[in-house]
Amino acid sequence: MIYSLDKLNEMADGDNDFINSVVSVFLEEVPEDLGLLEKAIESRDYEPTYQLAHKIKPNVDLLGMEQTRAAAYEIESLGKQQGDFNEIDKIFKTLKVDVEQVVVELKNDFNL
Repeated sequence: MIYSLDKLNEMADGDNDFINSVVSVFLEEVPEDLGLLEKAIESRDYEPTYQLAHKIKPNVDLLGMEQTRAAAYEIESLGKQQGDFNEIDKIFKTLKVDVEQVVVELKNDFNL
């Protein structure tokens, strides 16, 4: 398991509906944003690369995905600084694998 509900549980303070809502939003938004990020990277378009990585970052952070948050931050920084897209590509591969794995785990763990 590469995610943790610790932060979310602390924020929810026992409110399971809140936790389910955050998980549902994650499952709806993050895979879509990931697909858009992949297209932006393939197009070598810095602005959406930076913006989408920035948007993904707090979502993975809420689920305690530290490695994934760090990858999103690196992509965000490289996009903002118009860095090397070959480096962005490498980092994105890790980000994508992590997000796809967590999507499967969340669907199983939350029976969605």
